[in-house]
Amino acid sequence: LMQSIAMENNLAETAFYVPKENHFELRWFTPTIEVDLCGHATLASAHVIFSTGYAKNEITFVSPRSGELNVRKDESVYTMNFPTDILHKVEAPADLVKGLGIVPLKVYRGKTDYMAIVENQTIIESLQPDFKVLEKLDARGTIVTAPGKNSDFVSRCFFPQAGVDEDPTTGSAHTSMIPYWATKLGEIEMTAIQLSKRKGHISCKYLNDRVEISGQAKTYLIGEIFI
Repeated sequence: LMQSIAMENNLAETAFYVPKENHFELRWFTPTIEVDLCGHATLASAHVIFSTGYAKNEITFVSPRSGELNVRKDESVYTMNFPTDILHKVEAPADLVKGLGIVPLKVYRGKTDYMAIVENQTIIESLQPDFKVLEKLDARGTIVTAPGKNSDFVSRCFFPQAGVDEDPTTGSAHTSMIPYWATKLGEIEMTAIQLSKRKGHISCKYLNDRVEISGQAKTYLIGEIFI
């Protein structure tokens, strides 16, 4: 049923939460599959819960696939606490190079995605991926990241395998990028911009085995679904 609803919504992800005694159970679906972790849908879920009279300033979500995830509210900013991804340097797969149309400086493989490092923001802005080729990769998707002009780092994220050619803002991808750029830049706190058409502005903090990802949300629509 959740997968059918996500298909009808036809958005990058649809989140479903269920109140439990001391937490909220949380799951996420793209139009075609259930995913292990979705940051912006977690932030949106927290926004909905806080907006409907939740008294505390922190929410505990429990995901069957990613464990405990906490979201803290500080005025209009929501901060998510997620587990840090573990990256392994790999050779660039042929389909990744062909699909992106560039040769990255380095490529890493995390829990679910490939992460390609490129020289600068201009390269990321000019990418015109071949999603049919990227879809062949043995991963959830492909993250492309570089140093930013007006932020510490920037990115674009492509998930054709999951039915989402380009995601507008991807919290889970930042669990991969934050540890990389924290080590590269020698910084614990950073700013990031996801360069999708809509763009996402993200504040990041590296806490070794955890990361904090902060952003804002607004209510767009309240409605009913007929089953």
